[in-house]
Amino acid sequence: MVIEKILNNNAVVSLSDERSEIIVMGKGIAFGKKRGDLIDDDRIEKVFTLKNGDLTNKLKQLIEEIPIEYMAVSEDIIKFAKLQLGKSLNDTIYISLTDHIHYAVERFKKGLIIKNGLLWEIKNLYKEEFQIGLEALKMIEQAFGVGLPEDEAAFIALHIVNAELNEDIGNIMAMTEIVKEILKIVKYHFLIEFEEESLNYYRFITHLKFFAQRLVNKEFYEDDRQ
Repeated sequence: MVIEKILNNNAVVSLSDERSEIIVMGKGIAFGKKRGDLIDDDRIEKVFTLKNGDLTNKLKQLIEEIPIEYMAVSEDIIKFAKLQLGKSLNDTIYISLTDHIHYAVERFKKGLIIKNGLLWEIKNLYKEEFQIGLEALKMIEQAFGVGLPEDEAAFIALHIVNAELNEDIGNIMAMTEIVKEILKIVKYHFLIEFEEESLNYYRFITHLKFFAQRLVNKEFYEDDRQ
């Protein structure tokens, strides 16, 4: 592969066999290099291929602004999430999650802790994603030596849900708030306690999530309008 553009000492832009842009990363991969030089294969650690040109440009900009370690940790988390969930995730997560982790670590180092007002809801509505978020905190601590609170596991879970549903992160938070309020209404109207580990509760939550998504996106079936 040939260097088309140098982003920093650890990242370059090249072209795939299909002539589409790819981002190649590795410690010192661009050191002493210039455009047109061959990339040393033994220095290649990560190769990113994004289908969307706009996303590729945003990723290039992000890589120029933050240390390579954040991109590496983010990719490890995304790989783990895909494996655990058994599904693909929207490519936007490479940008949103990396950016979030970078700022979360920097804030923590400055003693700034942001509480997640939807922590309980995320833990209970997106259990798989939250567990992935907890594993992500371990990866982050191993890489940067900071022990982020579980509020951050919930934020990471939201980014994963966002990539699953291909929704804006603001929409995901709005949907979570809607489900939270419906659960509260049902609980206090019928004076019941939910069996959160039961199959019926899981089915109910699944229906509520889809309902909230349709509501936020203003998508209605004909029966809804009658």
